[in-house]
Amino acid sequence: MSRTIFFEVEILNPKTKEQLCFLDKVEPHSTIGDIKGLFHKSYPKWYPARQALKLDPKGKALKDYEILQSLPVGTTATLYFRDLGPQLSWTMVFMAEYIGPLLIYLLFYFRVPYVYTHKYALTASPYRVVSLACACHSFHYIKRLIETIFVHRFSHGTLPLRTIARNCVYYWGFAAWLAYYINHPLYTPPSYGDMQVNYALIVFTLCEAGNFSIHLTLNNCRGDGSKCRQFPYPTKNPFTWLFCLVSCPNYTYEIGAWVSFSIMTQCVPVALFTFVAFVQMTIWARSKHMSYTREFKDYPKLRMPILPFVL
Repeated sequence: MSRTIFFEVEILNPKTKEQLCFLDKVEPHSTIGDIKGLFHKSYPKWYPARQALKLDPKGKALKDYEILQSLPVGTTATLYFRDLGPQLSWTMVFMAEYIGPLLIYLLFYFRVPYVYTHKYALTASPYRVVSLACACHSFHYIKRLIETIFVHRFSHGTLPLRTIARNCVYYWGFAAWLAYYINHPLYTPPSYGDMQVNYALIVFTLCEAGNFSIHLTLNNCRGDGSKCRQFPYPTKNPFTWLFCLVSCPNYTYEIGAWVSFSIMTQCVPVALFTFVAFVQMTIWARSKHMSYTREFKDYPKLRMPILPFVL
């Protein structure tokens, strides 16, 4: 009859090396998530999502799914604890990020009092493009909210509260900046009039449809789990055929939507926001592309991170 060898786990403060918790007779098949749960019983204020456990004070945090006996430790394991601070779920994060721009833009569109001078309060712009821009902007963020609730699945459960505040400043601040100029009483319509607006509107609509199609495909790729077990590939939906050329077509379509919005409104702040968004999405896309190529040996070599044949 085999005898089970239990582990002892001590959790230390990385700065003072003070012992915060000592766990006796821990099952060898216990995960880091299980250990976080046991630690939480001793310190209720540090719920598992707030905890980062490391093998080295300056090392990377261990993943919740990592198994104790698979770690490079003896039967007495020493882990170092870091408090990640208050956390919110990714669903709440995205809701906060997207509701703000939606409502802020509408305040400028309806020219509520004190936004512009008093004589323009609650007036409307005479230009069709201004109303179309409001409809497109609102549609974009309403779509994002719907996707957050019904489509997206998140591999990471929570995000630190301080990061949420920074993200909200970014989204809300840019929304106010764009809305101020597009809805300003002195705003002038695009140089090529309705032709420029209409073509940009068509491209915007196609890119939004493409972005939504990619999000549905990524959701189906994840199946019942939270992690994608296979890399995404094109389906019968023509919008997904961009997967033949890029790893993250959701970002490609997103940038296309903002480029078309910039052309539609012919507004410099929108163009600057599009450029900043492109830089950030390129970073995300390259990171995702690298993870695909590392994980899957048969990953298509023709694919680029975000722009076909270019980047």
